[in-house]
Amino acid sequence: MDHEPLRKEPATRRPAEPFELLTVGQVAQRLGISVRTLHHYDEIGLLTPSERSPAGYRLYTESDLGRLANIVVYRRLEFGLEQIRALLQAEPGDVEAHLRRQREAVSTRLDEMHALVGAIDSALESVMNDRPMTTAEMKELFGDEFSESYQAEAEQRWGETDAWKQGQARTSTYTKADWEAIKAEQDAVNAAFIAAMESGAAADSEVAMDAAEAHRRHIEDRYYDLGHDFHRNLAAMYVADPRFTVHYDAQREGLAQYVHDAINANADRHTS
Repeated sequence: MDHEPLRKEPATRRPAEPFELLTVGQVAQRLGISVRTLHHYDEIGLLTPSERSPAGYRLYTESDLGRLANIVVYRRLEFGLEQIRALLQAEPGDVEAHLRRQREAVSTRLDEMHALVGAIDSALESVMNDRPMTTAEMKELFGDEFSESYQAEAEQRWGETDAWKQGQARTSTYTKADWEAIKAEQDAVNAAFIAAMESGAAADSEVAMDAAEAHRRHIEDRYYDLGHDFHRNLAAMYVADPRFTVHYDAQREGLAQYVHDAINANADRHTS
């Protein structure tokens, strides 16, 4: 027996519920603007509500809210009220045209804001680089090399020496940019020692002694006057004090001794 295919009845669309007219207070709350502003828009003819209650109170329709939404967007873009009036009158009822103009205005403003953020970041970086570094920033930059307890110990041991006083006078003026440059120079000196050592060059080779001289000049330029005899004393500390030995050997095994020997070889080269 043949069966006719079941026919699916088209879904019936529910009629849209009628828009409920809104009072001034309800509109103000919904769009986040003041009642006084709505009254002003009405007074200057920018947005006159389409309906009135029997008692004469303003009542806003759905169309009124659409116009008001455009006004709010344009005001947030800092357009003047007369500019907004002209925009709304140019193509009445053309929602797409309004949205395209609003998008263009927002995109322009975003470009301006991005440029402003870039300018502020540059100014902020300049200010940050021109001020002394905080303890936290020193720890972040130098890591385990910076220790408040070691600083206190060093002051206790050498605080009365000319080298300590000279170093304190110099470093007290250093900015963040200065310390970042110092860290880069220090890393370059260590890299030169490591490269010489890994190439198989002896500690008394030209390349190793040149790295030692760069090490001495770095300290002399940045901290205090450092002659070659004083440099020998630092080299002795690098192998005598486990903290220095660990610092160097963590970069490459045996580096502390290599630096010690290269410094002494360089001192011999300059004093012979």
